[in-house]
Amino acid sequence: MVASANDPVLLVGGSGVVGSEAARILRRLEPGLPIAIGGRDVGRAEAVAAQVGGARAVRVDLDRADLGLAGDAFSAVVMFVKDDTLHSLRFAQARRVPYVGISSGMFEIAPEVALHIHDPASAPILLDSHWLAGTATLPALYFAREFRTVESVAIAAVLDEQDMGGPAAYADYERYTTASPNALILQDGRWRWVGGEGAERRVKTVDGTEVLARAYGLLDVASLAAATGARSVRFDLTLGETASRRRGEAFSTEIVIEIEGAHADGATRLVRHEIVHPAGQAPLTALGVGVAIQRLLGLIGGAPVAPGLYFPDVIIDPETMLRRMTELGAQVRRVQAGEEA
Repeated sequence: MVASANDPVLLVGGSGVVGSEAARILRRLEPGLPIAIGGRDVGRAEAVAAQVGGARAVRVDLDRADLGLAGDAFSAVVMFVKDDTLHSLRFAQARRVPYVGISSGMFEIAPEVALHIHDPASAPILLDSHWLAGTATLPALYFAREFRTVESVAIAAVLDEQDMGGPAAYADYERYTTASPNALILQDGRWRWVGGEGAERRVKTVDGTEVLARAYGLLDVASLAAATGARSVRFDLTLGETASRRRGEAFSTEIVIEIEGAHADGATRLVRHEIVHPAGQAPLTALGVGVAIQRLLGLIGGAPVAPGLYFPDVIIDPETMLRRMTELGAQVRRVQAGEEA
């Protein structure tokens, strides 16, 4: 079946916490774009579709090679749940439409890469399993532009224990932390799998509280290492209480980005940026997916993306993503070493 730009974007898991938020943000970004809310529970999908407008609900069966949608055409396939069969990716390849996945850890992308290698001209495949769908890595690359050369990039995310999201997000967290006991980091120019105490790092959160974080196996490390040429790159996560809750407010989400290298003025500098969204992780994840869909379909940033295997930083302009994040309510603060924190 040949797809067209008038066919809906299929959001599998679109009635979940992040998927429904992504549908709403996508509608805000592209008022006229058709959307299909896919899931096992059509009633829930219909409720989200009615809220979003210009959307319809479809039943998706990931155990079937055709997803139970053999007679339907879509312009893109976006996965908000882990598809252990990868029927969804093959479905997108067969229809030659973009595919976005956000649930694969660094240790488990080989099957997706293999499907691309065996049919490289079929579809653009976006490996978007970065923290909050690229909304840490893309700002980090924008901040890195003030450096001549980058020596190290360290990102720490603070996820509030009240902000785990829905069952799919919790399943991803459980799989990342149990399926692979170690996480991959780049340390002094060498790739290392670290575990135990070697995976731990003390991190100062946005209100100055020091917490223990652990290396987390997402794709951000690979993207940042390739894009910056840094000798050391790591991503750490701590699950606990965010600064906003310590103040007696609702949970937020925090991203701390520290970049060290030769600054534009020639001096070696360490610059820290703090990103906070007061509504937690779901809006940023949803925005990351929404911007990715816009780019893949050629609605922003140029022509539709050609078949290939991509990270978000390869196809999305970092400045565009950071601007959209601030428009959505993200707060950004820059602190240079030696300045008042």
